[in-house]
Amino acid sequence: MSESELRQRQQHTSDDLGHFFKSWIQNPVAIGAVAPSGRLLAKLMASGLRPGARVIELGAGTGTVTQAILDTGVRPEDLFAVEQNAQFLKILARRFPECPLVAADALSLVEHVPGPGTFDFVISGLPLLFFSPEQKQRLLEQVFEMLGSKGALHQFTYAGRCPVERGLRSRLGLRSSLIGIAPFNLPPAFVYRLSRL
Repeated sequence: MSESELRQRQQHTSDDLGHFFKSWIQNPVAIGAVAPSGRLLAKLMASGLRPGARVIELGAGTGTVTQAILDTGVRPEDLFAVEQNAQFLKILARRFPECPLVAADALSLVEHVPGPGTFDFVISGLPLLFFSPEQKQRLLEQVFEMLGSKGALHQFTYAGRCPVERGLRSRLGLRSSLIGIAPFNLPPAFVYRLSRL
């Protein structure tokens, strides 16, 4: 990489962080984090993904987790990045021009992503703790409509426990397991896997 390319990449990274913090200040509940996902958290979110997998990423943000997903060997054309923030969509389009970008609210997932029942993973960076019980159930119903029978949802949380309560998991026929903890993330984060019983 040339010196000018390196400077340009550093400038883009700085600009991306600026857009992230500006968006967080304007609407912290929608963003759900005070900083973009760290590399360890991103790697945990992408645990178990493999070449050939079809993936939906919810709340793709500035693309830290998107890159971790692609690093597992998932083809760009098999990664649908869902994001509703216009500034983040511009960043994603610049960084990942071959990934299908979906400018939509994740609560209308089935209306915007083709191929229900054909995805292997949904990787969610959404702040589920801020969702109402009704929104959470609506989202999960759509997520598992998009996933194949052996598909899984990877969901992060800062709370230390699964952000999908036991009662809702029971109603939807789901089980959860802790994938891992990113202790040095800001703030520390936990990643859970949800799948059908």
